Amino acid sequence: MLATDEGMTAKDLIASNLVWDNHGCMPLRPFDEAFLPKLELYRASGVDVAMLNIGFGEQGIEEHVRMLAHFRRWIRAHNDRYLLIETIDDLSLARATNRLAIGFDMEGANGIADQPGLISLYYDLGVRWMLMAYNGSNRIGGGCQDDEDLGLTAYGREVLDEMARVGMVACCSHTGYRTARDVLEYSRKPVIFSHSNPRALFDHPRNIPDELILGCARTSGVVCLNGIGNFLGNNDTSTENYFRHVDHVVQQAGAEHVGIGLDYVFDTAELDDYLVKMKDMFPPELGYDLDGGFKCVSPAQIESLVELQIKAGYSQEDIRNILGGNLLRVAQAIWNPGLS
Repeated sequence: MLATDEGMTAKDLIASNLVWDNHGCMPLRPFDEAFLPKLELYRASGVDVAMLNIGFGEQGIEEHVRMLAHFRRWIRAHNDRYLLIETIDDLSLARATNRLAIGFDMEGANGIADQPGLISLYYDLGVRWMLMAYNGSNRIGGGCQDDEDLGLTAYGREVLDEMARVGMVACCSHTGYRTARDVLEYSRKPVIFSHSNPRALFDHPRNIPDELILGCARTSGVVCLNGIGNFLGNNDTSTENYFRHVDHVVQQAGAEHVGIGLDYVFDTAELDDYLVKMKDMFPPELGYDLDGGFKCVSPAQIESLVELQIKAGYSQEDIRNILGGNLLRVAQAIWNPGLS
């Protein structure tokens, strides 16, 4: 059994450190609870903190609020296993009481429309990060699949200011490169890529160049590696392939700027349906029509990921930071110590 120089196995490291998956996808159906018990996968895999998506792309205010109401109601009804995140202290409370701490995220800013004041409402309801644009342009800026990215808008700067005031983390996954550069330059807080992979390893516009990886690090931010096979390359969701992407970012920016954001999809049939109905957002020529459907790295693979890190000579501190310490550092720097 592999162990660090200090004698810690992968299982030991997971059990003794905060483990944080920064992006997961439950079905976005506000009256369907069938998949919610599958959140147990996180607990069974040693995950302590999970961020669940509440909306993406062109979905608007109503869709986002409906999903928040749906998730929050079910989680509160099962508070022996799960804890809704309100403050940083809830992360340690969840670990101490053997519960999964759950927060939420928004993929794109359509959920706030033209009203930045909604950011504080979402924060109070548990949303802890929001990305700027989902594949295509919006009021904030450009998306990663736009033919032309015109950069961060004046409204986008207003939104970033409000996010910083409220305590919500800014994310540049799915965002156009020019807009992402603008965000990294404008923000006075750490910025994250919540679920992005290095384009140097697989050429896809959803992946990011080393320039943005380094820019994120300069903000004291974190790049969380995505577990979707289409972005890892060749739909290969082996732990070995995922580790290749993790290690590339470690070698570029340092282990203190790396995290986990698996983008695990609990209902792949819903994803397949989106791919059929939203071809403008998911064009087949960019590999979104994979034979056999998308594959995802599972939270259950985190232990084998740590084993590969030990084998590669990562220190316990590096592994601890990648598992969750880096995202905790960002949360401590940005989250509001009380509700907004």
